[in-house]
Amino acid sequence: MRRARSRAGLAARLLARCAVLAATAAVAVLLLALGGGGLLVVVAGMLGLVVCAAGIWWFVARRGPVRLLGAFLAVATPVGVLVFYARSGLWLTALISSLCWAAAVTCGRAALHRARPPRSRRPVRARRPKRAVLIMNPKSGGGKVARFDLVKRAERLGARVILLDPSAPADVGELARVAVEDGADLLGVAGGDGTQALVAAVAAEHGLPFLVIPAGTRNHFAMDLGLDRAAPARCLDALADGEEIRVDLGDVSGRPFVNTVSFGVYADIVRSPEYRGDKAGTALKLMPDLLARKGARRLDARVDGTRLADQQALLISNNPYVSPDELSGGGRRPVLDDGELGVIGVRVESAAQAAELALWGSQAPGLTVTTARWVEVTAGGPRLPVTGGEAAQTPVAVGGEEEIPVAVDGEALWLRTPVVCSVRPRALRVLLPRDRPGAPPPPPPVDWRRLLALACGPAGHTASGAAARRPAQRSR
Repeated sequence: MRRARSRAGLAARLLARCAVLAATAAVAVLLLALGGGGLLVVVAGMLGLVVCAAGIWWFVARRGPVRLLGAFLAVATPVGVLVFYARSGLWLTALISSLCWAAAVTCGRAALHRARPPRSRRPVRARRPKRAVLIMNPKSGGGKVARFDLVKRAERLGARVILLDPSAPADVGELARVAVEDGADLLGVAGGDGTQALVAAVAAEHGLPFLVIPAGTRNHFAMDLGLDRAAPARCLDALADGEEIRVDLGDVSGRPFVNTVSFGVYADIVRSPEYRGDKAGTALKLMPDLLARKGARRLDARVDGTRLADQQALLISNNPYVSPDELSGGGRRPVLDDGELGVIGVRVESAAQAAELALWGSQAPGLTVTTARWVEVTAGGPRLPVTGGEAAQTPVAVGGEEEIPVAVDGEALWLRTPVVCSVRPRALRVLLPRDRPGAPPPPPPVDWRRLLALACGPAGHTASGAAARRPAQRSR
């Protein structure tokens, strides 16, 4: 083991040096080509990025001719930059510099990945359950329960299946509690993340193992557990030969969540009755009012006591995602047992701020990325009504408090303010099949300070544990 770690450290150091060398080469190419337009390559590229970001902002935040102009700029600007490079004879300089920079980023991520210390989360051999109870939603994921024959497969393995009736919505949490009273020694769900969370809370409350069967549409929780989302029936193998890990469980004002809680723009969109049938169309319809209309309500939050004010959107996750890409559905969580919430706050109100976000990423003034143990969210100033179904409803005052729209694991809810998010460390026992694809760790964000320290450090130097496995954190 010690020899393997030493080899990994040497490989990380070598990759870090390659990343630094490639980045230096990318800059050197531009400097050597200054007389031939190296500076022009940089200026044209940056200007193109700014105009493209402004076009995207106008497309999502405006209507009518301005939206059409934004769509045109978002598509035409990258093409225009490439045409400019070709016609001005700068294409070779731009190509070589871009390839060097791509190599630097690739090597840098590989170096930081290898420098991460091994995780201590190791599964333990699980006892075979004698009275497993599985709750299955036949409508979830477009009918995956029937398509993969999950009911018969589970019953052949000795489990009792509770099949939900789509025509008569049931309280799945109550069904799970009744199953525990009847002697269940394992609870499981074949469905989406929202249903998973409700039953997981009952399992955690009674100290029972919980089986995740990814029969929903996205199943982020199953993905981060390393389960095969394309073959949910493989998860049933855990009933005969499984192993167990402990993970954290999120809590939002007394309701459990396994992935994320969203406030602001996304929560308003999810509240629309048209959202399920036409997600993209509904978002484009509502975005202009939710993003740019003067007087639109903003969010205030306390993040471990630090104030975060006037946010358009907040995303709180059960353990931090590796990057803010989760706002567009592309994020991953490296670990699920760190006992922390991930916090992403967004405040972008103009094309200029959208351009800043494109240029600076997580360091842009309009984006806050941090972690916390506890987050309290309240509504900000007055809000104008937004046209479009239920999303148009303004917060309702209840007993001197307000209710605001919240999306919990993708489910639309109204919750009273202040809405408090917290995490219960290692509260949930998860039963996993021994034979599973696993969750390849997502590539870490490139941190050039750490890369330089790794490249210039002694042979045994690697990134420190916490810094190596957590995403970049910044709070204001």
